[in-house]
Amino acid sequence: MAAPGSAAGTAEQHTGVTADRRPVWLEVHEDHIGANLRMIKSRLPQETQFMAVVKADAYGHGLTASANAVLKAGADQLAVSVLDEAVRLRQHGIEAPILVLTPIRPQDINLAIQYRAAVPVFQAEWLAEAKRYKMTAGRLSVHIKMDTGMGRIGLREREEFERMVPLLRSGAYSVEGVYTHLATADHHDMAYYSRQLMRFYEMRRWVGDSGFRGVAAHCANSAAAMRFPQLAMDMVRVGAALHGVYPYGEDVRREVGIELKPTISLHAEIVHVKKVRAGTYVGYDNSYQAAADEWIATIPVGYADGYFRSLKQFHVLVEGKKAPIAGNVCMDQLMIRLPHRCPVGTKVTLLGRQGDREITVQQMADHVGTIPQEILTHLSARVPRCAK
Repeated sequence: MAAPGSAAGTAEQHTGVTADRRPVWLEVHEDHIGANLRMIKSRLPQETQFMAVVKADAYGHGLTASANAVLKAGADQLAVSVLDEAVRLRQHGIEAPILVLTPIRPQDINLAIQYRAAVPVFQAEWLAEAKRYKMTAGRLSVHIKMDTGMGRIGLREREEFERMVPLLRSGAYSVEGVYTHLATADHHDMAYYSRQLMRFYEMRRWVGDSGFRGVAAHCANSAAAMRFPQLAMDMVRVGAALHGVYPYGEDVRREVGIELKPTISLHAEIVHVKKVRAGTYVGYDNSYQAAADEWIATIPVGYADGYFRSLKQFHVLVEGKKAPIAGNVCMDQLMIRLPHRCPVGTKVTLLGRQGDREITVQQMADHVGTIPQEILTHLSARVPRCAK
């Protein structure tokens, strides 16, 4: 199967150069993204809002296409990593509320107001400085970020919040949310999760006690939303699970019983085949030596495409069978050992299903000692994405 020509049409979703003129492509299963969302949402209380997290180029799936897919499936709001992602979504016609999850610079307050992006706030000093930069009419939408135990951004003490209150009431800001992030919602031991949750209940009351009304409370990430839907509060923030990643281990997965659909696959074509003699070295550092006369194929995928160099000794799928990687993964290419001679142009699956076999992102992550989210977000912008 040739790399789909339609892939070039989605290149506006990415930064950098998209390499459309080589047989490598990512297939994004937008229907599976929607199905995952509907499955998770069906277990939530009916009144709970659903914030779909499409940060980091929607976990490598393509920002605008994924945003449209989740909104079509029933998401109420979106969350992104950085202000630039919110701007891009607005420029592509997305009208849903958007929360930027990382702090913005005070001098960017006007851009955030212009593009109707909500931002996290947790320091009186930031509110005062941003107010001095404000020139745009209207208020900046903000969500108050509480640090209940993640140790990342967020306020921890009531005194910090009390210093923010006069500034939040100054007319420059509209308080729309209060939230925290749960550090261990994916763990089997729930002690720390429960401690964070109780702390958030307490901190949430500070907002109501100060007279702010209609403020959405949210703390449930993918793991919490799937494991404890009854504790969803006003809104959940789900990202990894929408994109086919189980946000917990196998023991918790069996407990929860939700089956997610895979949402992305990576394919290429063989560009060269040669027969090598027994004892021949293949790859940098002589990292592979043929044990017998073998057929070696070259695939135009490398670590510059986000295919980890540490995936050596892993495998791909050719004709529905495992084909081991031969030697180190190069920057732009890798070599595999074929079971027999295959013609140039033969399809190779590096992630996803071929025949009755499948390579999952979890398997790849386990092989290199990381998490699936890192595998997905490393998929390079130069690999064309196409809807499947």
